[in-house]
Amino acid sequence: MEYNFKEIEKKWQKRWVEEKTYQVKEDETKQKYYVLNMFPYPSGAGLHVGHPLGYIASDIYARYKRLQGFNVLNPMGYDAYGLPAEQYAIQTGQHPAITTINNIDRYREQLDKIGFCFDWSREIRTCEPEYYHWTQWAFQKMFNSYYCNDEKQARPIEELIQAFEQVGTNGMNVACGEELSFTAEEWKAKSEKEKQEILMNYRIAYLGETMVNWCAQLGTVLANDEVIDGVSERGGFPVVQKKMRQWCLRVSAYSQRLLDGLDTIEWTDSLKETQRNWIGRSEGAEVQFKVKDSDLEFTIFTTRADTMFGVTFMVLAPESELVAQLTTPEQKDEVNAYLERTKKRTERDRITDRSVTGVFSGSYAINPFTGEAVPIWISDYVLAGYGTGAIMAVPAHDSRDYAFAKHFGLEIRPLVEGCDVSEESFDAKEGIVCNSPRPDVTPYCDLTLNGLTIKEA
Repeated sequence: MEYNFKEIEKKWQKRWVEEKTYQVKEDETKQKYYVLNMFPYPSGAGLHVGHPLGYIASDIYARYKRLQGFNVLNPMGYDAYGLPAEQYAIQTGQHPAITTINNIDRYREQLDKIGFCFDWSREIRTCEPEYYHWTQWAFQKMFNSYYCNDEKQARPIEELIQAFEQVGTNGMNVACGEELSFTAEEWKAKSEKEKQEILMNYRIAYLGETMVNWCAQLGTVLANDEVIDGVSERGGFPVVQKKMRQWCLRVSAYSQRLLDGLDTIEWTDSLKETQRNWIGRSEGAEVQFKVKDSDLEFTIFTTRADTMFGVTFMVLAPESELVAQLTTPEQKDEVNAYLERTKKRTERDRITDRSVTGVFSGSYAINPFTGEAVPIWISDYVLAGYGTGAIMAVPAHDSRDYAFAKHFGLEIRPLVEGCDVSEESFDAKEGIVCNSPRPDVTPYCDLTLNGLTIKEA
């Protein structure tokens, strides 16, 4: 017998709508299960081929869990705000409200034809005030809050203001961009403008300067996903790295809570590790390096203070403010050319691409443990957002530093007994320390780590 899919599909899809088969109501007698799809951008006239693939997979799973007796919530909506909708409207010469609604209607028609088990009574459209007034509400909550490290939670900014009026910053243990110190009297003496600028240092939602992917042609900042080979995904316009003042969220204040939360969810170990790397919480020390023949000094952050004796060069992020201060006149043209090239690369490109590039600044830093003068380089494998945007390089025990040292012929000094660094770095955090100090290099140093385990060192 021929399978008349057109008639059968119409019949049962009509029945599902009439009987509200997939509409979900609260039911305390059933175990809950939530299936959430990534909402499509209605920025074109219908689904693209990649949409149904993911929706079909989650649809199968939603049906499977429903047959197991779960009360399954499987909603759908449209990520209908922002650049894609704006660009589609520009391309078609129509108002984005018109094109967006038309595209949503077309998406819905196609999704219904496929027969997904979505609960359409819970549809969300991010371009509607009923939705985005909640994002605005959340922003205001974050703007009017600071993070208390002692209580490990957000608290009203008014509490911080009252504390400043009574004791200044004395005894404060709160998340901030920069450690500030002032008395209650000094706080009260400041103008309203100065007070607001100080509070911005503590707010969870705050104005800050960060590196962004800037597309002048589109007149907007782009996400990494929207940049391909240095040009915008939409339109193919040039994109450069640029420091801009914009709204930021103090997510780093929540790093430990985010890490602790990973232990409470049923994800794979590999996915959890990816999240830990994204959270990026590091414990370590800040070290100050003086610049040779200069009054300048700068701070680096390191998780391996035990490797101080193996520092053979320093590296600055191309965006670091130190670049302009430490580049010598002889190196200026070469450095400027390098900075121009790196402007076209996103942070994601720089993290994933293992090719080695860099340029010598012309300056040297003094290792505070050894008194050695080590060259200061500039390279895009160092990111402005990590630590202070400057690193001490220990090529014998870090793979990126090792590749850089090999490429530019810089010294690689091993600090672990018996380790072989002829072909690659020794990154393991176990072994017995040596060359810390090395008498021929650091004769005056009264600290020795030699003979200790790495952990002890």
